[in-house]
Parts: sequence; C-alpha cells; structure tokens
Amino acid sequence: MNFVKRAGFSLWSRKGRTLITLATFLVISVMVLAGVLINDATAQAEQDAKRSVGAEVNLEADLSQLGGGSELRAPRIDTATVDKAGALPQVRKYTYSMWDRVLLKGGAELVDGGPKDPMGPGGTVGMGVLDTSLLPDFRSGKFTLLSGEHLTAADKDKKRVLIEERLAKKNKLNVGDTITLTGNDEKATADFTVAAVYRDPSPVTEPDGEYGISPANMLYGTVGGLSALSSERNGPLEAGRATFLLQDADMQGAFKDEVKKVAGSALDGFKLDANDKAIRQMTGPLKSISTTATLAMWLMALAGAAVLTLLVNLAVKQRRKEYGVLLAMGEKKSKLIAQQALEIVVVAALAIGLSSLFAPQLTQSAGQALLGKEATSAQHKIDSWQDPPSGSTGLGEGIDPNDKPVEDADPIDKITVRLDPADLATLGAIGLGIGLLATAIPAGAVLRLNPRTILTKGK
Repeated sequence: MNFVKRAGFSLWSRKGRTLITLATFLVISVMVLAGVLINDATAQAEQDAKRSVGAEVNLEADLSQLGGGSELRAPRIDTATVDKAGALPQVRKYTYSMWDRVLLKGGAELVDGGPKDPMGPGGTVGMGVLDTSLLPDFRSGKFTLLSGEHLTAADKDKKRVLIEERLAKKNKLNVGDTITLTGNDEKATADFTVAAVYRDPSPVTEPDGEYGISPANMLYGTVGGLSALSSERNGPLEAGRATFLLQDADMQGAFKDEVKKVAGSALDGFKLDANDKAIRQMTGPLKSISTTATLAMWLMALAGAAVLTLLVNLAVKQRRKEYGVLLAMGEKKSKLIAQQALEIVVVAALAIGLSSLFAPQLTQSAGQALLGKEATSAQHKIDSWQDPPSGSTGLGEGIDPNDKPVEDADPIDKITVRLDPADLATLGAIGLGIGLLATAIPAGAVLRLNPRTILTKGK
C-alpha cells in the first residue's frame, strides 16, 4: 500500500487525533486569515484616505523655529520663488497668500457682535490671495460662493476683494460695488471692487482662531492690490504661505526635493507639509488595529506551529510499532515522513476551506468593533484640543502648534473586509509553512527509528 492511501486510512481510523489537529489548524487559519483580511482592509482604507485628502503640499511657517519674544514675526518668502515652485512639472495648481491689517473707510462699517476691536477701531484682516478657489475652506465646502467669481492669478495686480455676506448686507454691497480700504499705516488708501460675496457658517461671536477677528469681517483680496496699501513695501512681493496641488499623490516626495533645490535658503523658517498630518490623523486608528492584528496573527501562527509539532511528535511515539513493521517490510523512512506531511497538509487544506467560510464575517465584526474604539479615542483627543490664546503661538504656554488637529480629517471609523483569492493564497502559504515546520522536527525521530529494536524490545 502506498503512503497516500495509508495517510487516508490513518486520518479516518484516528478520528479523535484528526479532529484535534483539525481544530488546532482551524483556530490558526481563522486568526491568520483575520490578520491578512484586516491588513488588506486597512491598507485599502488608507489609500482611500490619501485620495480624499488629495495630492497637496503646503508651504507654511515653521512655528517651532520662532522665538517667543515680543518681536515675533512670521517669515516671508519671495513670491517669485513660489512661482518657480509652482512651475515644476509635478504641480497642477498653486496659490499663495499674505495678510496685513486694513481699515474700512468711506462710511463702511464692520459687523458688530464679535470680538471688540482686535485689530483696532475699524480694522480687520486683509488676506491677499493669488487664487481664492484653492483656499482650504472653499475646497472643503465650508465656505460657499454666493455670487461673483473667485480671484485668480489674472487678477493679481487688480484691486478686487471677496467679502462675507454679513459684511455685504450691513453695508448694502453687491458684486461690482466699490469698498474703500486703508493700509495698516493709515497712509495709503484705494478703492476695491467687490468681486464676490461668500458665506462663512461660523457665528459672528466665534473669533477666528488665528487672527482673533469675527469671521464676518474677513476680507480676501488680490495680492497686488492689498500689498499696494503698505507704504513700507520697498522690495519684491512676499507671501506668508503657499499651497500646491500636485498631479498625483505619489509625486509628493519628488516635488519636495525639487522645491528645496529651487528655493534654497529662501525656505529657512518654513516647512513643507505634504498633507502627512491629515493622513496620519485619519489613519491613526487603522495603523493601531493593523499592528494589533499582525502581532496576534504571528503569535498565533508560532503558537500553533508549536502545538502541532507536539501533536505530530506524540503521534510518532504512538505509532512506533506501526512504523517498525513498515520499515521491516522495506518501506523507506522518507515515505513515512511524507505520510506525516501529507496528513498534516490534508487537515490544513480542510481547515483553510472551513475558515474561508466564516472568517470574513467574524473579522468584519471584530475589526469594526476594535476600530470603533480606537476611532472614538482619537476623536476625543481631537475634540479636547484647545487653541493657544489669540496672538500667541502657544509655545510659551507649552502648546505645540504642530499638534493642532487638521480640520475635515476625522479618524476613519469604518473598514470593509473582503476575501480575495490572493488572501487565500497567503493563508495557504502560511498554513503549508506551519504544517511543514510541524513535520520537520518530528522527522528527526523517524530517521532514528530502528525496526529491529522496535519489534524485539518495543522501543
């Protein structure tokens, strides 16, 4: 009788041992498959998160490099340098901005109800922007353009502004009307055309986290128009921050390297944030459960291999007389080892088949429950964040500005588990490896068997 038939008869005649081995392998298969499925699901969710965030790189002041003295001033970068970076082949669109205090003149008044004169009587923030459509609040949908058109690079040197609808209503302004603005030093004055009216859903009483003014009084104007209000401007136009939308998310690394070459020392005091923060915030819970699942998978695989090794080794001891008779009849030891391996492989294949039937449902339920807890904890940490006092970087209060949560980047709290043929192939490879490992160690005992000793002395 060949060893294949003997393996079948052995599995059938020793049902108790076969069931124990099957149960052991089934537990291993379920745990390993769960780990593989969770890793696949979290990888897919991370990829979806990257697509939702978009291929974006932000050039911002590195607040960790600023001092905490009264002469604190954010760095500026020449817009010509930003234009060079924007002309790189990886860039699809880009914008930059700068800000200064402006005052409303000609009878125009600010909206009441917010913070009391954070920029002085009649003063508010004039944000010069190259392309307002690329501002995060407009791209996220938080701000809505009610009438008019966005400012673009074609408007760069024109005198045009976007105003919030509450400021427009208070001063009875519509698109095409004129509003008079004076610069921070109250020397230069110019008339600006209302290019558009937008809506910010933030309450009047909720001060802007960065500038401390009422959101209803924020003005967005052309970079050339607003900069012309500053009599102190003698050199080239400078920006405080910039945003680059890339052709593809995979180009972020190459783009950052190219910008460093193009800008050189002009980047001193700035940092290039390739949206890593938003992605990390969204995928933090995913990485946590993926790490846990991977660790549990390998621990179970190693523990299962150890248990199976003990079971096979015990089987060898129990079947010494059977092996002794077979060896005395001329059977080769290699075929006895092959029989053991075949028995393990058959049981493993059955366990893998059974695990594929219910492991995905169990993994979906368990993974979702675990992810829900991690996401809730991460969201609580985000909700508990408090901005530093108005006008402060937070460094003096022990608050790291880099820890500020990113808006519209909620932690992912859902995954979808799918069983693919590749997952079964991975499980099969791991199961086969465990089975062969469990067979390899007892194989040494088979190689040392002496049929004469077994049949004459029983050992």
